[in-house]
Amino acid sequence: MSTDAPQSDLIYGLDARPAPLAAFFAALQHVLACFVGIITPTLIIGGVLGLGDQIPYLISMGLMVSGVGTLIQARRPLGIGAGMICVQGTSFAFLSAVLAAGFIVKQRGGGPDEILAMIFGVCFFGAFIEMVLSQFIGRLQRVVTPLVTGIVITIIGISLIKVGITDVGGGFNAPDFGAPVNLALGGLVLAVIIALNRLSNPWLRLCAIVIGLLVGSIAAYFTGVLVPKPISSLPWVSLPVPFMYGFDFDWMAFFPVALIYLITAIETSGDLTANCMISRQPIKGPEYLKRIKGGVLGDGVCSLIAAAFNTFPNTTFSQNNGVIQLTGVASRYVGYYIGAILILLGLFPMVGAVLQQIPKPVLGGATLVMFGTVAAAGVRILAQAPLDRRSLLIMATSFGIGLGLSSQPELLSQLPKLVQNIFGSAITSGGLTAIILNLVLPMEGQSTATDSVEIAEVDTAGNN
Repeated sequence: MSTDAPQSDLIYGLDARPAPLAAFFAALQHVLACFVGIITPTLIIGGVLGLGDQIPYLISMGLMVSGVGTLIQARRPLGIGAGMICVQGTSFAFLSAVLAAGFIVKQRGGGPDEILAMIFGVCFFGAFIEMVLSQFIGRLQRVVTPLVTGIVITIIGISLIKVGITDVGGGFNAPDFGAPVNLALGGLVLAVIIALNRLSNPWLRLCAIVIGLLVGSIAAYFTGVLVPKPISSLPWVSLPVPFMYGFDFDWMAFFPVALIYLITAIETSGDLTANCMISRQPIKGPEYLKRIKGGVLGDGVCSLIAAAFNTFPNTTFSQNNGVIQLTGVASRYVGYYIGAILILLGLFPMVGAVLQQIPKPVLGGATLVMFGTVAAAGVRILAQAPLDRRSLLIMATSFGIGLGLSSQPELLSQLPKLVQNIFGSAITSGGLTAIILNLVLPMEGQSTATDSVEIAEVDTAGNN
């Protein structure tokens, strides 16, 4: 009786085939939940690295590859994919590493084509790391624990918040940076997203970021910040061209990207486990392990396709697990519809050109919440780890080194360039510190951990 009860939560199980209309509307909810997340990293990377003319095409390829990746995850060809609704999308986790690779080329005097050739080159080879790691995901989880993953995800969110707040002010090197109208627009978007998230209507909560961007763009138009530009010169259809911008590689740019692929493999396995629970699939045993391996492998394959077809690394989006729970539709066949919608959106560069015109302060108001959510997700993962004296020491040292070096990059200015590029990133320096300390420091006994908590409680009580 107890085993049958949870089944009633789902209207359509994993292998059920909903009617086309029901499947389409369920797929549309997934697209709305992930659309902004797919396009935003490209808008940020393009804006920071000065890739203005390339942005519409990059967005088109991002949507198209997300659609292909979602189809692979749902269809599970040759054992690649989890065989569930696992919406693939451009990953925020790679933002700092990708920007670092772009700045390496920019400092050498390279233009947009050279920048993109380097980024896609290192991301292409990095994808093989995740593909290989997928076959050892069980052993990998013993090395990259929730403590390490939580530290890295938190650092990623904190380091990206700077990008979001800069956009609220008007963007990097904006002549009107910090203008009151910019701050007002960013604040308006932030307020709309917060207000909608506090409502009881689940559909409004689901579309909060989309509505926030729409309200902010309308306000920007009436205040003169948004001046629409003609887009008639763009081709009607974007066709994928492999390595359109060329292919390049640099070890200094590769190391930070490689570390994120390592962390992403563990993060994806967590998202897939949550998906299994919501979809009423086993979370133990050979079938579960097969799904996790296939899903992480699908992540790597999708990122490989992304690099080859001119977009940034992909990952499994966790917000779509909430959509499954909300709609009660876990059917993997809905993934086919999601993939088809994303591919169709990607075919038309007009979509990217329109989205590119979203003013920086409006985008910043939304990304500030999104990046803060990334940091909050890291804190949530950390809460699952036993926070004993050893864990707190690893957290303190990793945060101190990672965020400290990113705030004072000149500290490494007299060291070799390779060291500067690897450890100048908060993610790589903090992440490597966490991994090394987690391997080197011996685990505390249960009694020691309990004693330390009791001492802390007594000390806190005394101070109060």
